[in-house]
Amino acid sequence: MSLLGAVLAGGQGRRMGKDKADVEVSGVSFLDRVAAALGEATDHVVVLGAERAGFETWPDEVSGSGPLSGVATALSRMEEKRALVVAVDNVFVRAETLTRLAGIVSDLPVVPVDRAGVRQVTCAVYPRQVAGIAREEAESGGSIQTLLDRVSFLPVTPDEWQEWGEDGRSWFSADTPHALDEGLRRFG
Repeated sequence: MSLLGAVLAGGQGRRMGKDKADVEVSGVSFLDRVAAALGEATDHVVVLGAERAGFETWPDEVSGSGPLSGVATALSRMEEKRALVVAVDNVFVRAETLTRLAGIVSDLPVVPVDRAGVRQVTCAVYPRQVAGIAREEAESGGSIQTLLDRVSFLPVTPDEWQEWGEDGRSWFSADTPHALDEGLRRFG
């Protein structure tokens, strides 16, 4: 089954104090790190959001709905059957985890659930067949969480992702300077 890799990079970086895509860890930008991990799990990687030099970018088609705008854009524009979506601030994402998520075939979104039961919607796989519902939800001001409430999803439980060697780093959001420091302390 064909798979698009999509980096959610449409935010304004207010909490980080600058564009998160340009923040660097060990001399490599968040965007380059996430795109490289997606590139190991998919054949086609795009950036969802503003124009980025060196990347194929797709601007949000629906404004004001946060990450759901990017997801709706990807699902409506892509030729692939599914999109593996990762937020640009998930800078510690593991290519191995993305490959495992990509290998789970479902007609529903495939979404990791953390140890607290929270759906990790910005490191997940979304099928093209929910494109229309995603756009409706985005246009009505919804979120990825409310989209999943409408279409359901296949959860990837902690027991499953821990077997892959995942420790939660792939969906750890380094969206503030403090969170980045915490991520570096925990994940190196």
